Amino acid sequence: MFNQLFKCSATIRRHLKAPYAQERQQYLAAQERQGNTRSTLLFTARDLLWVARKLSIYPDLRAVTMEQVRAVADDWKKRERACGRPLNKAFTRQRYLRLAASWLRFLGHLRAPMQTIPFELRLQKYCRWAREERGLSEATVKQFSNQIRHFLQWYGTLGRDLADVQVGDVDTYLAHGGARGWCRITVNNVATALRAFFRYCTQRHWTREHFADSIQGPRIYALEGLPAGLDWSDVRQLFAALDRKDPTDLRDRPILMLMAIYGLRAGEVANLRLEHLDWEHDRLHIPRAKRRETQVYPLLRSVRDALVRYLRKVRRQSSVHRQVFLTLRPPFRPISTTGLYHVAARRLKALGVRTAHHGPHSLRHACASRLVAEGLSLKEIGDHLGHRSTSATRTYAKVDLGGLREVAAFDVGELL
Repeated sequence: MFNQLFKCSATIRRHLKAPYAQERQQYLAAQERQGNTRSTLLFTARDLLWVARKLSIYPDLRAVTMEQVRAVADDWKKRERACGRPLNKAFTRQRYLRLAASWLRFLGHLRAPMQTIPFELRLQKYCRWAREERGLSEATVKQFSNQIRHFLQWYGTLGRDLADVQVGDVDTYLAHGGARGWCRITVNNVATALRAFFRYCTQRHWTREHFADSIQGPRIYALEGLPAGLDWSDVRQLFAALDRKDPTDLRDRPILMLMAIYGLRAGEVANLRLEHLDWEHDRLHIPRAKRRETQVYPLLRSVRDALVRYLRKVRRQSSVHRQVFLTLRPPFRPISTTGLYHVAARRLKALGVRTAHHGPHSLRHACASRLVAEGLSLKEIGDHLGHRSTSATRTYAKVDLGGLREVAAFDVGELL
């Protein structure tokens, strides 16, 4: 690997004679396979040489901890002499720590300390049962697991067995969350997750009978709030601000189109695969996790053109991943739902759009509101959005703000 990166024989010998030459070459080869450019590999090889020299003071690289990596992160006199100029100590230290951690994790030597969670085995059994027996979607199981895990971590500090949990403990935890800024819907969702978990615990005789039925969240009134969506003029402004030549904008345009035109959820966009694009028949196949079926949409010409430009000009063709949307920097991997949140939120905030939420769901709400304004029925809107029942669509019956303004402007002076 060093022979491919460096031309000077003295430089190649210096890298080969330095500590852990084989391990460094393995890491550089892996970085090359992930798509890093030659210039990036050169910088990495030079930095990794200094990392290896610093860590060579420890007898066994496999036993090095992050504390030991930090312990030798401050003395850069030798590197300053080699560079012939003063170094930015803070920046150099940060770059050294980041690369050392990445290299050691790649070698399998650096293990993050496992965070012990009280009653974790029981939580794992519940998640397996909820997924395999009850048939909950993976997203729901993950959400419930996170909420229950936080409660178990909090309850574990009390030093009591799970069989001794009381309703007052759950109420105290929910009140603690409310004091930290949880809204009523979040508190209710946590209560729902805990109720489901403790019902399973009752079946397994881990907690007392009927305990789960005593867990109550705050009252949530049906259709009490308006959907937190964008005005369609804001959506037009969002697309007008995109550059047709910038690689980031070329990738983000079809992402935003799928959210705003088809009303797709962030998870559905992240999981969209190349085989879901039927170019021959101009169709888009979207697996709906909640409905447990694949929904077929017509592939609009504007969306098709945006996808083609992204796939031809931006997406890495040699990627082993089948997901449509990948990150723009190596290692090239499927973009996450968190990454999709930043795709939407960053642009909406930059435009100064006023809305309660700036994430992908605001575009989904904008799509639904536009369909309401076009006069589609709630059944048609629900089918387009992939709702399982009309109850999820009913909230959009209240977004006809134009009609409400007409009512508000009606002169009732003579009737008083």
